[in-house]
Amino acid sequence: MTLSSMGCHPLSVVTAVTVQDTMGVDDVSAIEAEWVADQARCVLEDMPVAAFKIGLLGNLEQVAAIAEVVSDYPDVPLVLDPVLASGRGDELVPEEMLHAMRELLIPQSTIVTPNSLEARRLAIEEGEDSAPDLAECARRIIAAGCEYVLVTGTHENTPQVVNTLYAQAGVVRADSWQRLPGSYHGSGCTLASAIAATIANGLEIGDAVKDAQEYTWQSLKAAFRPGMGQHIPDRLFWARENESPADDGDPQA
Repeated sequence: MTLSSMGCHPLSVVTAVTVQDTMGVDDVSAIEAEWVADQARCVLEDMPVAAFKIGLLGNLEQVAAIAEVVSDYPDVPLVLDPVLASGRGDELVPEEMLHAMRELLIPQSTIVTPNSLEARRLAIEEGEDSAPDLAECARRIIAAGCEYVLVTGTHENTPQVVNTLYAQAGVVRADSWQRLPGSYHGSGCTLASAIAATIANGLEIGDAVKDAQEYTWQSLKAAFRPGMGQHIPDRLFWARENESPADDGDPQA
């Protein structure tokens, strides 16, 4: 929805089938790695692709298969959203998968988009009792081979949410956003997809990250709560901006 909303034509490759609702993820069934690779090869042989975005991965074999596919397209920017846990905190990635992501996917990534919890888990080294600060986490992730890291600060105890973009030379930009009440289902996925869309639309990385954050914040501000759990970002908020109070615009429709 994010990619379509921002003017892109998404080509989806299914990595897993989930049992989930707005409360959280109850179960995940990974698609066979060969099927994942075949899905990707099929669309890539048919259409040119302006950007890759990787989200939830189902198992270790998938990491290797996807890494092999994207290695054949080194000129296509790659956005890696390391989905390590659900919004509720359900762990989705065991340590061996995490190690494979560090070794096979991060080195091929243009930008990695962890939240602060994911950044610490990606960066902590064996034998360390505690994770380093976020700047050091970013430095270590970049040292693994990617060009940029955007560490999001939703989980930090700060008055505003501060998202910081790092490159090898240090901080590229830091953006502060009003902290919105409630919790949201899919906010990180929305941001990573928005970055992929802005890159695909031709923006340089700094501007792409800025515009993607603006889009994501607006979608969260307009979020709705269709169930008993988290709020859902309204990725089509812009289509409802001119509705009057009398309009019966239902964001669930």
